[in-house]
Amino acid sequence: MLERLAGIHNRWLEIGEQMNNPAVIADMKRFVKLNRDYRELEPVVEAYMEYKNIVENIDSTKEMLQSETDADFIEMAKAELSDYEKRKTALDDIIKVLLIPKDPEDAKNIVLEIRAGTGGDEASIFAGDLFRMYSKYIETKGWKMDIVEITEGTMGGYKEIVANVSGKDVYGTMKFESGVHRVQRVPKTETQGRVHTSAATVAVLPEAEEFDIDLNPADIRKDTYCASGPGGQSVNTTYSAIRLTHVPSGIVVTCQDEKSQLKNLNKAMSVLRTRIYEIEHQKYLDEISSKRKTMVSTGDRSAKIRTYNWPQGRVTDHRIGLTLYNLPSIIDGNIQEIIDALQLAENAERLKEES
Repeated sequence: MLERLAGIHNRWLEIGEQMNNPAVIADMKRFVKLNRDYRELEPVVEAYMEYKNIVENIDSTKEMLQSETDADFIEMAKAELSDYEKRKTALDDIIKVLLIPKDPEDAKNIVLEIRAGTGGDEASIFAGDLFRMYSKYIETKGWKMDIVEITEGTMGGYKEIVANVSGKDVYGTMKFESGVHRVQRVPKTETQGRVHTSAATVAVLPEAEEFDIDLNPADIRKDTYCASGPGGQSVNTTYSAIRLTHVPSGIVVTCQDEKSQLKNLNKAMSVLRTRIYEIEHQKYLDEISSKRKTMVSTGDRSAKIRTYNWPQGRVTDHRIGLTLYNLPSIIDGNIQEIIDALQLAENAERLKEES
């Protein structure tokens, strides 16, 4: 393992040198890729340096014990050796996970899309609950969220809401949230007290950067119109809202969240790039979803991944058979335990592939 880690360390140093090369700096697409690779290798390199230091300490302590005669010193050295070996064992497990080939999309920002499914008004209300849950979680992570598109439900919540989320490893953290989320509860509109089942669909798409996809401006039709809904006096009097149509694919993106037409255009372009990029990314997801049960949700958006049962205060993730009885806390944004469990299951399956 040390040889493999040494090779990664050398590659990391080589990338660092390349990034200081004026020719590479001038090639922005190549520089962005190298910078991403450099950041991804950094945790492995840090673990390697610590691991190497511990191995050297173990070897030197063992040599010392062979020649030492002082009983107190021997006892102290043995205690140190035990600590080193425990840390080495722990690092072994950490490094095994770090050496698993990363999903190249994990470091990306995301486009988060939540849509009401079956269940009418209750589905829209539930979509609003999910958006609030993710908003609070995003806030705790220190990420940034920008709303792109909103269609409100008639009784509250949202028929559809789209947002850009940016920060550290957003896609790698959020990708398992894609799929159908079901809610079982008594709707506000129910007079007989019966429990209904409704659903909302969540899509987590890795945001396509400008360098990921080449868009031909001639293929994009841009329409401007007056925004509607809340936003002040200028909303209904200026042509700030943007509708982009990608003619070859038929993909349509609208954005009216900002008062500035330019800001709406930039947001809409980001989502358009992502949705076009998703067509290619979906092929990759389809391939891996056939191998790993935890990835079914990202490969198939129609998969029912989680149920939120209000009467029992229960949340069940069907992919890994995880059931938690703290629904109020989870719906309040405390979803890290679920995300950790999914990532652990995913890492276990990927370790099997590597072995």
